[in-house]
Amino acid sequence: MTQWEKLRQLPAVYRQQLHELYDRDALPMDVRHYLSAWIEKQEWQRAARDHDLAMVLFQVLLENLDIQHSRFVQEESFLLQHNIRRYKQNFQRYLDDPCGLASTILWFLEKEKEILQSADLAEQVQFLCVEQEAMEMDSQQDMERKMAGLRNEVQVLIIIYSTLSDLNKLLDRAEELIDLLVKKELVEWQRRQQKACIGAPDNVCLDHLEKWFTCMAVCLFQVREFLSKLDELVGKVSYDNDPIKAQKPALQRRADTLLKDLLKSSFVVETQPSMPQGKGSLVLRTNVQFSVKTRLLVKFVEQNHIMKVNVSVDRYRRFNVLGTKSKALNMAESQSGGMVADFRHLLNKQMMIFFFGLSVELQASSLPVVIISNSSQQQSAWASVLWFNMLSLDTKDVKFFANCPAATWPQFGEVLSWQFLSATKRGLNDDQLEMIALRLFGKQRDYDNCKVAWSKFSKENSPDTFWVWFDGILVMVKTYLEQLWRDGLIMGFVSKGKEKSLLKKKQRGTFLLRFSESVIGGITFSWVEYDMIGEPSIKTVQPFTKVDLNQIPFHEIIRNFQILESDNIPENPLLYLYPNTPKDEAFGKYYSDKTGGKQLVVMAVCYWSCRNTLEAWSPMPSDMAQGEGLEPINGLCGEAAGESWLSLLSHPAKNLALLSSQLSLHFILYNISGGPAV
Repeated sequence: MTQWEKLRQLPAVYRQQLHELYDRDALPMDVRHYLSAWIEKQEWQRAARDHDLAMVLFQVLLENLDIQHSRFVQEESFLLQHNIRRYKQNFQRYLDDPCGLASTILWFLEKEKEILQSADLAEQVQFLCVEQEAMEMDSQQDMERKMAGLRNEVQVLIIIYSTLSDLNKLLDRAEELIDLLVKKELVEWQRRQQKACIGAPDNVCLDHLEKWFTCMAVCLFQVREFLSKLDELVGKVSYDNDPIKAQKPALQRRADTLLKDLLKSSFVVETQPSMPQGKGSLVLRTNVQFSVKTRLLVKFVEQNHIMKVNVSVDRYRRFNVLGTKSKALNMAESQSGGMVADFRHLLNKQMMIFFFGLSVELQASSLPVVIISNSSQQQSAWASVLWFNMLSLDTKDVKFFANCPAATWPQFGEVLSWQFLSATKRGLNDDQLEMIALRLFGKQRDYDNCKVAWSKFSKENSPDTFWVWFDGILVMVKTYLEQLWRDGLIMGFVSKGKEKSLLKKKQRGTFLLRFSESVIGGITFSWVEYDMIGEPSIKTVQPFTKVDLNQIPFHEIIRNFQILESDNIPENPLLYLYPNTPKDEAFGKYYSDKTGGKQLVVMAVCYWSCRNTLEAWSPMPSDMAQGEGLEPINGLCGEAAGESWLSLLSHPAKNLALLSSQLSLHFILYNISGGPAV
């Protein structure tokens, strides 16, 4: 039976999860259904990293859709014909990124497995509960009937001995299921929560765990109640070598131990410490309020007493807890009806449960937090949070950074993608990650075995670490370019060498948008032109930063960008967004007629064709003067570049030499008043 067939046979609650999973366009449920057998036989995990295999599977997928479409044509299923044709058209977007399609299908298959595992575990727990209830009812009825008409002690001995033997077997099964819940399901949820704190799109809903924990607790409470009834029986009928007297204490201790272990594990931190205006959880600032939410996964619907949670703070830092340090667990603060206590200003939570004579002390600790005193420390603090939760499985390892491990590239690249995904709803694709890997490790055949050290990622007091560069881009995108990035218009992470190889094959005026490798939080664009003999030339403007983007939206810069050619006619050289989308088609929906009534700004950028003259006095880094695009470091046009131009005009000898080297002076004109550029 295929995985898809198993999913279709699940109870309604799990089929609903399946419908919610496929309530998106990435992989239509129709495609998953009609191609289920083929999909489950393919090596999607390998295809996610092997471009050639991914391309083969992509082509076969399209062929299978064609075959399915032909079947619907023969069956005259008009609507299904339309849907399959539309799905095939949508899949065309993966033509340049077949590995992305493989990753998407792999993700859906893994999520399906999680639903199946959840259903399987629920079935085991339910079976235990049903079996226990049936056994308890039969045993109690039989015991009451036998005691009412008790005629001899031998018959009672046989019945009780058999019941105790079954009870031992039931506790064996209960112990196995508790181990499964606590050591597997709960641990996996805690790891998912840890990753979710640093941007992973993992599901951290506790509803299923709460259902399973509650079911197990109810079963064990019933066992304890049954054992108490045996005490009543012993008080009425007893004899030498009574099996109840001999075995009941051990059974009582075992049932109590299992219940205590279950309850101790069921007290968790549902929402990790976070500030209302923070960048993410686990970074707290002195004198700023933060909150934590705790949850008891065992739901006591009918309780005749109040269960309170008390606050205690760990020994590593002093905290002044505002307000009450004790709060009752209740269902009013939970949307799902769970047992919740929502606090302000606490890291460790303790509570005491008294139930049916059972006393259990529970404690739950948050993930480690970073305390800052100034917003300038936010960037390095978040770097620490990322590194710890990416690599540490021991959430109480306070000496983690004393011997900090390195991250493998697959781990590191995934976390980088999560940062963009959580901030902008669009992660990084394989090409973008490859450019980042190239920046970190140089050209490699395979990056999977490469490692990134903490010192290279974010070393304290170092201004030029990878994280400073990456986070500067992330902040810029989130603040000024989120919609453009989300719509896939920004290629972003692409090296100058790759940029050149892409553009030189395209028609004149093709351009792309990429992040600067030298200016923190900078974005630029490059386009291709052709000379008289048809040789391509790549032109690049210096990066735009928040100073520029605060004044005018980036799409308006692209819209109104112009240069003056030799005949002084202004022209916008940006015609087609890579690979071949007309500029206005790509950016038109963002255009506005008015941009605030600000004055027209005229900027100038100079490109010199003479490499020797340029290297002699250019303020630009030498790696930018190799014909792959010039990126002055300072400012939109660069004050240094402007000063160099003026100094040349004041020195005839230099001016003459420059003219003989075919100086090309380009003026960038962009209009931030909404009118036409002049």
